[in-house]
Amino acid sequence: MPKYAVIEGVKIDKNVKIYDQVNLYKCEIGEGTKIDAFVYIEEGVKIGRNVKIRPFTFIPTGVVIEDDVFIGPNVTFTNDKRPKVRGDWELLQTIVKRGAAIGAGAVILPGVTIGEFALVGAGAVVTKDVPPKAIVVGNPARVIGYRTDEEIAQILG
Repeated sequence: MPKYAVIEGVKIDKNVKIYDQVNLYKCEIGEGTKIDAFVYIEEGVKIGRNVKIRPFTFIPTGVVIEDDVFIGPNVTFTNDKRPKVRGDWELLQTIVKRGAAIGAGAVILPGVTIGEFALVGAGAVVTKDVPPKAIVVGNPARVIGYRTDEEIAQILG
């Protein structure tokens, strides 16, 4: 276990690399996944196999990340459209489908699905579902193209 990390109640599969300065709470980490330093993952999050999570990423309760996903540095997921200090809140599930990639500094609002092999550009703010293979950029994120079969073949190795 890393020296300066908090890892509590986590289900960790085989060949997972977890670097120092992370906080992981009651989540599931799939086989072959790499979690870089300064990553925070909350209770109930499910991370698939062969996922790469770069530094300074926040993943709250309600997020599911499927296999072969890349999450760039400083990506922030959210899970409530109306956050407040007191009172009830509504947990909205966010799903990142297999083979998707999320660029550095992107913000993913709650309740969206990022489709299989989709690409979210750096700094994008995702406010609605992203279709499979779509390339989205901007604030709010909008589709500017689609990944090719050749790109997807490279992702799959």
